[in-house]
Amino acid sequence: MINKLKYVLNQFEIDGAIAFTIIGRLVQAGGGVLSIVFIAKFLSPVEQGYYYTFASILAIQVFFELGLSGIITQYTAYEFAHLKWGKKFELIGEENYRSRLSSLLRLCVKWFGIISVVLFFILLIVGIYFFSRYNALSNVEWQKPWIILCLATSMNLFIDPILAFFDGLGEIKDMAKVRLVQKSLNVILLFIFFSLGFKLYSNALASVVSIFFNYIQVIFTKKRFSLLKTIWFSNGKWVINYYEEIFPYQWRIALSWISGYFIFQLFNPILFATEGAVVAGQMGMTLQALNGVSSISMSWISTKVPTFSNFIAKKDYISLDNTFNNALSGLLKVNITLLLIFNLGVFFLKWQHLMFADRFLPLLPTVILSGICFINQLVFSWATYLRCHKSEPFLLQSIVFAVLISLSTILFGRQYGVMGIVYGYGFLTVFVSLIWSYFLFTTKKKLWH
Repeated sequence: MINKLKYVLNQFEIDGAIAFTIIGRLVQAGGGVLSIVFIAKFLSPVEQGYYYTFASILAIQVFFELGLSGIITQYTAYEFAHLKWGKKFELIGEENYRSRLSSLLRLCVKWFGIISVVLFFILLIVGIYFFSRYNALSNVEWQKPWIILCLATSMNLFIDPILAFFDGLGEIKDMAKVRLVQKSLNVILLFIFFSLGFKLYSNALASVVSIFFNYIQVIFTKKRFSLLKTIWFSNGKWVINYYEEIFPYQWRIALSWISGYFIFQLFNPILFATEGAVVAGQMGMTLQALNGVSSISMSWISTKVPTFSNFIAKKDYISLDNTFNNALSGLLKVNITLLLIFNLGVFFLKWQHLMFADRFLPLLPTVILSGICFINQLVFSWATYLRCHKSEPFLLQSIVFAVLISLSTILFGRQYGVMGIVYGYGFLTVFVSLIWSYFLFTTKKKLWH
C-alpha cells in the first residue's frame, strides 16, 4: 500500500515540501469550498457581495508589498547557497555571505514593519470611502468587520516575508507546516463564527486570530527563533545594498504585481458599484473556487523557487529545466482534473436547480473563467521560472495587459455586465497574455542559457 502511494506521488512529482504545501492549500481550497456553503447559508446575497468585495479591496496590499516577499526568498537562497548550519545553530561559511544574509533579514524586518502600519490606515480610509459611497442604503453592518480585516491584513504583511525568508533558507517543508497550521485554524474558526451567527465578523475574527498564531509559531519556537537570532547578529561590513541590488529588480516585479491587481481584483469592485452586491457576490464565489484550484496546482511550481534559484546560481541549467518540466507536468495534470470536477459540480447544481445554485455565475461565464484559469497557470509558471534569474521580463507585458483588462472591465462591464467582463477577459488572455508570455519564455530562456 505504501509503495503504491509512493508510486502515485512520484508520478505527480510530489516531495515533502510539495506534500505539506498541497495539504495546506487543500485545507484552504477545501475550506473555501465549504465556506461557499456557509456563506450561502448564513449570509444574504447582499452580504455575500460585501464579503467578496472586501477581499478585492484588501488586495490593495500588493501596492505596499511590491513583490518583495518573493524576492526575499530568492535573494536568501542565493546567499545561503554558500552557507550551512553547524551544531547549536552555528552559521558556517564565509563572513561576507553571513553578513549579507543578516543585512537582508534586517532590511526585511525594518521595511515591512513600517509599511504594515501605513497599509492599515490606507485600507481603512479606502474601504470606508468606497462602501459608504456605493450601496450606501444597505443595512449591512460592515464597518467594524472592515476595521478588523484591515488589522489582520497589516499583521499578515509583516509576518509573511519572515516566512519567505525561512523558505530561502531551505526550510520550505517546515514553513509549509507553519502555513498549514495557520490555514487550518483559520478555516475552523471561520466555520465556528459563521455557525454562531457572526456574519461578516466571521472572516475578520478568524483571520486576525489565525495570523496572530503565526507570530506565536515563529517567536515561541526555539529552532526558528534561534535561526533568526543567529542570522540577525551575523552582521558585518558586507551588506546588500537595496538601491543597487534589489530595487533595480524589484521595481519591475512591483509594477507586475500592481498590474496583477487590475487584472484579477478589479471585477468585484466594478460589479459592486455598477450591478450591485448580489452580482458581485456571484462573481466572487465563482472566482474563489477557481482561485482554490489555482492555489493547489501552483504548489508544484511555488515550492521549487529556492531550488530553481540554487540551480541558476550554480549555472546548472540542465537540472533547472528537468526540475521545472517535471513540476509543470504535475501542475497541469492536477489543474485540468480539478477544473473538470468544479465545472461538472456547477453544471449539476444548475441542472437540478439545487439550493445555492444561484450564488454562482451562470454556466457559460464559469466555463470561460475556468479556461482562463488554465491559461494563467501556464503564464504564472513561465514567469516564475524567468523571475528566478533575478530579472523581470514580464514588466511591459503585465502593464499593457493590466491597462487593457482595466479598460475592458470598465467599458464592457458598464455596458454588458458580467458577460462583457468575461468575454473581454478571455479574449485578452488568449491573444495578449498567452502568446506574449510564451514568446518571452522561449526567447529569454534561449538568450540567458
